Amino acid sequence: MPIVLNRKASHDYFIEERYEAGIALEGWEVKSVRAGRAQIGEAYVLVKDEALWLIGAHISPLATASAHVEADPTRTRKLLLHAEEIRRLIGKVERAGYTLVPLDLHYRNRHIKVEIALARGKLHHDKREAEREREWSREKQRLLRSR
Repeated sequence: MPIVLNRKASHDYFIEERYEAGIALEGWEVKSVRAGRAQIGEAYVLVKDEALWLIGAHISPLATASAHVEADPTRTRKLLLHAEEIRRLIGKVERAGYTLVPLDLHYRNRHIKVEIALARGKLHHDKREAEREREWSREKQRLLRSR
């Protein structure tokens, strides 16, 4: 069950492969995510120094949980994957022109994970085509219900 979804990802990108990664969080961030105070709509994944970094994710600090630390809501957070997966993703991003986008934050065995996707950007006409298909499927459902 997702904690936070990135709804813009499927609208702006063709999702090709999905990966589940751990995320290095501080204590106050974990409490804030569990309280539902996270946003990943503007976030993206960057490859730097043979590692993957989540940039632009906003985790609002709780007043009670972060009184003793100076919280930075949009700090860069490291993503945790196996070395072989990281090398494979780096190769596809650098050579094949893919992009890494975060899809959601969710729980897995009490741990907070982020689902990232290897994706290609959609062009404007692709977005219009997807909208037409979505409207047609809604219309089909309406016609079937009316019978």
